[in-house]
Amino acid sequence: MMILDGKVIANSIYEQLRCEVEYLRQQGVVPHIALLLVGDNPASLTYVRAKSRACERVGIRSTVLHLPAETSEEEVLWHIQQWNVDPTVHGILVQLPLPTHIDSERVILSIDPLKDVDGFHPVNIGRMLIGLPSFVPCTPAGIIELLRRYDVSVRGKHVVVVGRSLIVGKPVANLLLQKAPWADAIVTVCHSATANLRQYTRSADVLIVAVGRAEFITADDVREGAVVIDVGINRVPDDTSPNGYRIVGDVAFASVAPKVSAITPVPGGVGPMTIAMLLRNTVNAANGQAWRKHLFQ
Repeated sequence: MMILDGKVIANSIYEQLRCEVEYLRQQGVVPHIALLLVGDNPASLTYVRAKSRACERVGIRSTVLHLPAETSEEEVLWHIQQWNVDPTVHGILVQLPLPTHIDSERVILSIDPLKDVDGFHPVNIGRMLIGLPSFVPCTPAGIIELLRRYDVSVRGKHVVVVGRSLIVGKPVANLLLQKAPWADAIVTVCHSATANLRQYTRSADVLIVAVGRAEFITADDVREGAVVIDVGINRVPDDTSPNGYRIVGDVAFASVAPKVSAITPVPGGVGPMTIAMLLRNTVNAANGQAWRKHLFQ
């Protein structure tokens, strides 16, 4: 059984990005991402801090704007517009979820697609769907990169995706369907209306689970020798932990791992890859905007 270690691969990507960022800086371009956080959701605070620290590691400038939970939708949109027109800002990320009084779709639509390093704008989603260059959502991109770096081929294989969110399930399914060396899979997407879920998960050569339910997939749900990608990050009570909780995935790792050929740990699997892909998108955005500026001078 092989552990698909996202930390190791992410560190390798950081080394490459550090060189690219240094080259851009020598050309007078400092890659810069603006991160917007509204409210005090503990998980969101943790994610934004992790993203900002990762930027610092590779030399990307990060600006974090932390607004109170009662901030109006119009104020959020105003800040995004300022970043849209600021040539020193190459990427914009709005940390989700937003407070319920703010329309997340309207906020995402307000981001310049050329600065949408999260890859959620319909322009980027549409370009990804038809195979054009785009910013790909970071978690699906991280999953593809992790499989590629560990030489896990999905070509002609049956990949089952459990979960149909716009953040993970739908985009990763579409990426795996692409006619490309790292894709060409036969994809089944399961969701809350799927009857007899186990029938599908046990037929998977590669099983990707993104449902947000702690240890939802057990050993009985996977077949011998499958590859399992666990996207879930769930807090479960644990009196032995100083924090009073521990982090587990959507897959019951202890029981599933002995049965499969490869599996991602939680934490340390898909999570680090998601952040690495965000940084990759930001550097690509800086590269692209620098190229356009040079072209039209």
